[in-house]
This record gives sequence, C-alpha cells and structure tokens, in this order.
Amino acid sequence: MNQNIIIIYLIINLIVFALYGIDKKKAKNHAWRIPESTLLLAAVFGAPGALLGMIFFHHKTRKAKFAVGVPAILIIEIALVLFLRDRIGF
Repeated sequence: MNQNIIIIYLIINLIVFALYGIDKKKAKNHAWRIPESTLLLAAVFGAPGALLGMIFFHHKTRKAKFAVGVPAILIIEIALVLFLRDRIGF
C-alpha cells in the first residue's frame, strides 16, 4: 500500500513540475497562461514538483507568494508526513 502511495505522489509531482514548465513556455511565447491560483493549488498537492519547477524553469521565483508560499507548503507537507509516521505508522 505505501509503495502505491509513493508512486502516485511521484506522478503528481511530475505533473506539477510539467505545469510550471508549460506555464513558463507560454509566458515566453506570450500565450494563454495557467492561472496563478491553479499553480498554487497544484503546489499544495505536489510541493516538491512545484519547487523543482520553479528552480529548473526559473519561473515565479520573484513572486513572493510563490517564493515564500511553495517552500512553506513543502515544509508543512514534510511535517505532516513525519507526524503521520510517528502517530499512525504511516
């Protein structure tokens, strides 16, 4: 069961990483963009992918809500996993 959760989480993070890359490409081409609210919501479900996408694509790194928000979401996710691991053996 835990292995399936890890695989699903990795897939979600790959999708989130790709979203940040797609939005960066669209920004360069002056095309329709992915709304910031969507990118932030995606970060809630895949913070590592969002952070890696920000770093790799140099995207949204100057916006405070991303530069502070995405790492904060990642820290919260790590704390939640550690809490669940200690409390319920997750």
